[in-house]
Amino acid sequence: MLLVIDVGNTNTTVGVFDGPRLIHQWRLMSERHTADEVGIYLLNLLRTVDLAVDAIDGAILASVVPPLDAALTEGIDRYLGVSCLKVSSALDLGISIGYGAPQEVGADRLVDAVAGVARYGSPLVIVDFGTAITLNVIDSGPVYLGGAIAPGLMTSMEALFGRTAKLPKVGLEAPSSVIGRTTIESIQAGILYGNAGLVDSLVRRIWKELGRVTPVIATGGLASAVAVHSETIEAVDPWLTLEGLRLIYERNGACRR
Repeated sequence: MLLVIDVGNTNTTVGVFDGPRLIHQWRLMSERHTADEVGIYLLNLLRTVDLAVDAIDGAILASVVPPLDAALTEGIDRYLGVSCLKVSSALDLGISIGYGAPQEVGADRLVDAVAGVARYGSPLVIVDFGTAITLNVIDSGPVYLGGAIAPGLMTSMEALFGRTAKLPKVGLEAPSSVIGRTTIESIQAGILYGNAGLVDSLVRRIWKELGRVTPVIATGGLASAVAVHSETIEAVDPWLTLEGLRLIYERNGACRR
């Protein structure tokens, strides 16, 4: 079985694949830990689903938080007994990278692109709702072209509440009207409908530059909250990043137990 880990600025997503099938997944907070803490954490996760350590025969990591990487890879090696492959633009991804500086592309964006092409073909636009909202554009080829990055929903909300004394914190629920009749409804309308409009505007500009309309797929922990209000997103694939990690691991023949 394969352990896959996607480390974001806010959340770390962990999954276990049995062949092509994702059988377990967890969303955790991204926090600094020692290698021993990482190992114990992972052992406890596996115990919660009655999965033996020796069942894990490979591991792969995509991270946009470099200070966390060493402890993760060391903990996996020490406690699970497998080497952990780290995603970078230097690996065989099965797609070309048309970005100006390939090494600057976030590992999560590359992983999304690999899985997106495998599942939906190209050209394609993938919108990932995480700490940031990233739009990733893959052209025919397939070629990863780049995209756009905007503040994520929670990032925007934290900035709003942190700089305004009287605004209350709210849940991510859509009000019945974009014209909020209370302060809470007004904030919810601005965050949810506003971000749906932001994505739609960027997608339409991307389509115009590409000269064609493409499928648009959403992923990430908050994808469902926004996608239902979007006019361009046609599907939500919450575990797309984990699938991309599996595909990259298989292409690169990482060392097994």
